[in-house]
Amino acid sequence: MQTFLMFVVLAAMQGTASNTLRFEDGMARPSATIADMAWLAGSWEGEGLGGTFDEMWTAPAGGAMAGFFRLVRDGKPVFYEILTVLEHEGSLEMRLKHVNPDMTGWEEKNNYVTFKLVKLDETGAYFSGFTLKRAGPDALEGYLALRDREGNAREEKFVFRRVR
Repeated sequence: MQTFLMFVVLAAMQGTASNTLRFEDGMARPSATIADMAWLAGSWEGEGLGGTFDEMWTAPAGGAMAGFFRLVRDGKPVFYEILTVLEHEGSLEMRLKHVNPDMTGWEEKNNYVTFKLVKLDETGAYFSGFTLKRAGPDALEGYLALRDREGNAREEKFVFRRVR
């Protein structure tokens, strides 16, 4: 599973599809503060990557939000993510680290995956390779740009429902 998801990580940085945008070097980033992401705070559950997931986000504080993601398939955890959305250079970035069920990390000790903010509006947050679209006060759609082993680009859709 880790090998497959490494393709996800690579494609998130390199590929795009219809619901995701790509940050290009030299592109102007939108001005934003962590307060602009307050709508994400809370507990969410949903479907994606062939399983069910839980995702929790703290309220904005100190220029950042912290999150946790768990994917479960066939009644067993597949992987976890530790996430942050933080203010960086006048805009926002989402950063994450992947962790296996046995708590071994995917990324090297001091490394993490970065999704730079490309666009933020009333419809949602568009990070490079990952989009969160508002689908109502208690619903979100997430889209992750990825490539399969053959190099074909596609989007993985995540359906979020707020539970708290």
